[in-house]
Amino acid sequence: MDIDFDVTNHTYEGKQELTYKNNSPDTLYKVFYHLYFNAFQPGSEMDVRSQTILDPDRRVGDRISKLSPSEIGYIKVNSLKQDGVDVSYNEKGTILEVQLNTPILPGSETLFTMKWDAQVPLQIRRSGRYNKEGVAYSMTQWYPKLAEYDFEGWHADPYIAREFHGVWGDFDVTIKIDKDFIVGGTGYLQNSNKKGLAKKIKKRKRIWHYKAPSVHDFTWAADKDYIHDTYPGPNGVTLNFYYKNNPEIIENWKSLQPKTAQLMEFFNKTIGDYPYKQYSVIQGGDGGMEYAMCTLITGERKFSSLVGVTSHELAHSWFQFLLATNESQHEWMDEGFTSYISDIAMNVVMEENKENPFISAYANYAYLANSGKEQPLSTHADRYATNMNYGISAYSKGEVFLAQLNYLIGKENVSKTLKRYFIQWAFKHPTPNDFIRVAEKVSGASLHWYLTDFTQTTNTIDYAIKEVKTENGTNTITLERIGLIPMPIDLYVIYDDGSKESFYIPLQMMYFQKSNPFPELKRTVLKDWAWAYPIYSFDIKSGKNIKAVLIDSTQLMADVHPENNVFEAD
Repeated sequence: MDIDFDVTNHTYEGKQELTYKNNSPDTLYKVFYHLYFNAFQPGSEMDVRSQTILDPDRRVGDRISKLSPSEIGYIKVNSLKQDGVDVSYNEKGTILEVQLNTPILPGSETLFTMKWDAQVPLQIRRSGRYNKEGVAYSMTQWYPKLAEYDFEGWHADPYIAREFHGVWGDFDVTIKIDKDFIVGGTGYLQNSNKKGLAKKIKKRKRIWHYKAPSVHDFTWAADKDYIHDTYPGPNGVTLNFYYKNNPEIIENWKSLQPKTAQLMEFFNKTIGDYPYKQYSVIQGGDGGMEYAMCTLITGERKFSSLVGVTSHELAHSWFQFLLATNESQHEWMDEGFTSYISDIAMNVVMEENKENPFISAYANYAYLANSGKEQPLSTHADRYATNMNYGISAYSKGEVFLAQLNYLIGKENVSKTLKRYFIQWAFKHPTPNDFIRVAEKVSGASLHWYLTDFTQTTNTIDYAIKEVKTENGTNTITLERIGLIPMPIDLYVIYDDGSKESFYIPLQMMYFQKSNPFPELKRTVLKDWAWAYPIYSFDIKSGKNIKAVLIDSTQLMADVHPENNVFEAD
């Protein structure tokens, strides 16, 4: 792509040459492009949805409806050719539908050439010009982006609320912009001088030339007042930091740099090696959002918040930009898995020393599950009834899904699962089933029931200690399954002499027995519990009286009514 940018009126002209290979077994008769900037216009689906949803995102609200013609965003396609011949196309909001002259056969390639004009909107959501912190240009989702085609067909989702899906490719991008602006983003700068600026200047414009191999998006940001620092990351990766020359934030951004290196090293060890040679943390956008080889975050934060958002967005490099699940359909795999691993990373790198770093996610999920408003995790990201539903579902329940897997198959198996999942599925757009099959192969457990019940229904986990009786030196414990989602049970017993013992009740449909999470405690493995039976009883012939009984002392089982998980003798 070649981009000629005009900073006086915030517009640019673009030229794109795109070689597309059909790797599917299907013949393609049409293709689709995303025109994301068209969302930032009065009357767009994003605008109307923001004004009609029960709890609008405060960053959007009714702001789009108030944009003037000089403030809106747009991408206007002026010409589009397939192998040098004009094709017909139809713009539908943020989607361009293209009728091909020549069908693309399986295994064959075609060349699309396009010219377009665009205007950068006022910063509303992620993209745009002059955000609240004064960053000039946050150029995300800024070009006509070919939609993904896979075994499910075309993924030509309109841009309404959130989340993206893209096609892997090699990018070669030239950006011509006023020479006073500093640019940072995806890829490797091909014409850098000693100061990290593009060498070439023509007619007061500096020409930035980037190449980015094997990515599914290209993002950049630009500002006159950027400070650009570099810091050595693990495995020879160069970490870049672009932030405003604001005395109030400089110290935090300097201190962020070694923490970012520590975070990358942690993710390399716990998931797999970051495969590129640069990563950029850039002040821009709104909040934080992940992109290829970079993230845009707001920068006027307390230090802990700055590290926290960087941890989360950097972790996305693995779950969104390397594994690249379709986050419109399976947003919980992206946001939830990212939240899980970044919470662990923060616990280590920031020395938070939390016994359970996922406790907030469990509390959020329990709130939603008990609210009567929950929707299944299989809900499309744009079609949750409320933003609250989306947020808790994607981030918190998605995190609980992975954290609770530790309860089901053990911490060591989950650690092995994440590493094998990355090795097997990086650069391949995995689905939920692909992940759970890796977990099954690693652990030997049957887990498809868990994927189905926890992600495709709003059924809940609710177990209770129904009764504890002592007669003639024998203690009889009766448990009850109240919720519809089954679980194996870790039960802990404290006797009146202060001694402790654990009991493990395998779930029959798992066909699995996990290792003892507390090896220092004597553990007895009991007969398994079949799901259809709501009641389970067993005897303890210890000759001791029971003082207390507890289901799951780790708090990793997402029981929505934990108050009935404890028994204390009178």
